Amino acid sequence: MVVIMHVNDAGQGWTWLLLVICLITTVGTTVPVGYFFGVLNAPAEIIKSWCADILPSEYDTISSGNQLNLLWTCIVSIYLIGGIVGSCFAAWFTDRYGRKGCLIISSVMLLVCGLFFTWCRAAKSLEMLMTARFLGGIASAFIVTAHPMYLLELAPVSISGSVGVFTCIGITGGILLSQIVSMPQVLGNEEHWPYALSFYGLLVLICLLPLLSFPESPRWLYLVKADAGKSAIALQRLRGKQSNVQQELNDLEATLCLKTKSSSLWQVLRDKELFLPLLLVCAFQATQQLSGVNAIFFYSLSILTEAGFSTQAATWLNMSIGGFNLLTSLLGPLLLRKFDRRPLMINSCGLCALSLAGMSFSLYYMLRTLSNGLSYVSILFILTFILGFQLGLGPIAYFIGSELLEDAPRPVAMSMGSLFSWTGNFLVGMCFPLLQQVWSSFAFMPCMCVCILCLILTWRYLPETRGREPKDVKPLMCQGFRSKIN
Repeated sequence: MVVIMHVNDAGQGWTWLLLVICLITTVGTTVPVGYFFGVLNAPAEIIKSWCADILPSEYDTISSGNQLNLLWTCIVSIYLIGGIVGSCFAAWFTDRYGRKGCLIISSVMLLVCGLFFTWCRAAKSLEMLMTARFLGGIASAFIVTAHPMYLLELAPVSISGSVGVFTCIGITGGILLSQIVSMPQVLGNEEHWPYALSFYGLLVLICLLPLLSFPESPRWLYLVKADAGKSAIALQRLRGKQSNVQQELNDLEATLCLKTKSSSLWQVLRDKELFLPLLLVCAFQATQQLSGVNAIFFYSLSILTEAGFSTQAATWLNMSIGGFNLLTSLLGPLLLRKFDRRPLMINSCGLCALSLAGMSFSLYYMLRTLSNGLSYVSILFILTFILGFQLGLGPIAYFIGSELLEDAPRPVAMSMGSLFSWTGNFLVGMCFPLLQQVWSSFAFMPCMCVCILCLILTWRYLPETRGREPKDVKPLMCQGFRSKIN
C-alpha cells in the first residue's frame, strides 16, 4: 500500500502522519462498525439458547419458538434502529464537537458497549445486550458520518478519493474479522460468546490514545470555530514542516467570506441549489444498502446451502467470500486515484445489476435441474457482484457528499445520507427473508432494479468531482433536475 500511495514528506500528497491517521482511525472506528454487522451470525443459536434459559428465571416468561425468533429479530435489528437514531444527531455532533471529537465520543460509546457485552451473560440481562446493540448503532452512525469527512478535510484535494475509501475498507475488514472471531473454534462458542461480541473493544482501546493526539480538521477549526491559529498549526503538522500552507489558509479565508448559512436541516432542505447534490448523496447511500450486499452477507450461509453446499463447506466459502470482499476493497485507493468517479459508479452499478440477475437465474435453474455445476456459477456471480460493488458503490457512496457539497451544508447532507443508509439496511434485514419465501431465487431482482435506477441517476446527474473543489462542482447542479453536468 505504501508504494501505491506514494508516501512522501513534501506535503503535496500522502505524508506519513496522514497515512497513520487513516490507518488508526479506520482500525479504531470503522472496523468496529463492520464488526457489529457480522458478529451475531455464527453464534446466533447459542445466544438464542441463552435467551430461552434466562427468560423463565429472570423475566418470569416462558417463550415459544416464534416469540424467541421475534426477540432475536429485535436484538439484531435494534442496532440498525440505533443507526437511524444516531444519523438524526450526527450532523449536530460533528459541528458541535468537531470531526475528531465526534470520533472520540463514538469510541467511548463503543467501549461502554463492549463492557455491556462482556457482562450481560454474568448479569443475566437482556437489557444490557440490547442497550449495547442500540448504543453501538448510534456510535456507528456518528462514525459513518464523521470518519469520511474527517479524512477528506485532512487530505489535499488531489488524493481525496484515496483517503475516502478507508471508511469502506474498515467496514469490510470488520465484517471479515467478526466472521473469524465468532467461529466456534475461536470465541463463537457457548463458553466465550460474550467475549466474541466485545472483542472489537481491544481495537478501539488501542487506537483511542493515538486518536487523541491527532490534529482536528483544519477546515472545521477555521470555518466553524473561527480559529485560524489552530487551523494553521494543524495544516503544518499534516503537510510537513517544510511545506507552505499559506495558499490553503487563503482558500479557507475565501471560503469563510463566501460561506452560506445553510447549515441547519431545514435550511438545507429549502435550498433549491442543494436539492440535486443532496438527492445524489441520499440515493447513493440508500443504493449501497438496497443493492443487496448486506443481504448476501446476512444470508450468505443460507444462500450457499441452498446452492447445494454442506453446512461446513458453506461456512468456509462464506469466510472466503468475506476475504475476497476485503481484498477487492483494498483496490480502492489505487482506483480512485487513477480513475474518475462517474465511470467507476456507472460500471459499478451496471456490473452489480448484471451479477444479481445472473445469480438469480443460476440459482433458479440449479434448483430445477439439481446441477452441481450451476452452484459454482452462482458463487462466481456473487464474487462478480462484490467486485462491482467495491468499484464504486462501496467506497464512493461514503465520501461523495464531501466532494459535492461545501462546508456549511456538508454535515447535514452526510448525516442525511447516513440516515438513508441505515434505513435501507433496516429494510433489507426486515424484507429480504419475506422476499426469499415468496420469490425464492428471484429475491434479488428488486435489488437489481435499484442498481439500474442508480446507474441512470449517475449517468444523467453526477458531475465529475475528482480533483475539483465543491465550489467548482456546485454550479453544475444548482438547477436541480434541469442541471447539465457538462
